[in-house]
Amino acid sequence: QMQLVESGGGLVQPGGSLRLSCAASGLVFGLYAMNWYRQAPGKERELVASITGDGGSTNYADSVKGRFTISRDNAKNTVYLQMNSLKPDDTAMYYCKAGIYRGPNYWGQGTQVTVSS
Repeated sequence: QMQLVESGGGLVQPGGSLRLSCAASGLVFGLYAMNWYRQAPGKERELVASITGDGGSTNYADSVKGRFTISRDNAKNTVYLQMNSLKPDDTAMYYCKAGIYRGPNYWGQGTQVTVSS
């Protein structure tokens, strides 16, 4: 029933920008907080950004503050991650997660972001 599909990853030069999208289906989208995680090979999965169900509150990892922006369009059941001023350390697989308090979490399959000159 539930499905999250990420898109928008790719290869970009340092200082460049990408916008990731995560399209959700099979859930009441507005009830779920949405989150972006990333994981590089050999490293633990890291929470990058979160947004509440109504879009009223956001949180960011210190490493991306001022560079990344999370947003959502509940009419389209989609959450976005705008990534600016990208650095090589941002290279990772980026995953979308839908979560509800004391309820299930749902994960997408991931989209690869590679930042390299």
